[in-house]
Amino acid sequence: MLDMLMNLVQQNAGQAVTNNPAIPNTQNDNVMQTVAGSIMSSLGQQAQGGGLGSLLGMVTGQGNSNIADHPVTQDVQQNVQQDLMSKLGISPQVAMSVASALVPIVLNKLMHKTNDPNDSSINAGSLMSMLGGGGAGGGLGSMLGGLFGGR
Repeated sequence: MLDMLMNLVQQNAGQAVTNNPAIPNTQNDNVMQTVAGSIMSSLGQQAQGGGLGSLLGMVTGQGNSNIADHPVTQDVQQNVQQDLMSKLGISPQVAMSVASALVPIVLNKLMHKTNDPNDSSINAGSLMSMLGGGGAGGGLGSMLGGLFGGR
């Protein structure tokens, strides 16, 4: 899953990271890795910390149809911004611009992949299973996989 997120970040990092004069080219890979890791961590926290209903609504396309305005997206953006500032020392303004440019695009593409019947790389059940981890969360992920007719 982290590899998939990293690929989505790299594919969409152009203006926000690669062509951003405020980010030295030597930091581009670190920024993209931090963004991908932070997105994964944030989604996992959402799945395990009571945001499951909201995340499921986002994954299945129910509820708020604009991913950029979705509460999960807003939370992920804040976490990405914080990680960029604390881990890489990026200014708050640059971190906010990177997070607000990349997170909605990456989550939108991830949700499209999740809901695309022609893309077997990930589905709602496998996404929730990966985010839920082992233990009690693993059982929930398995149940959701069955609920969504896991591939």
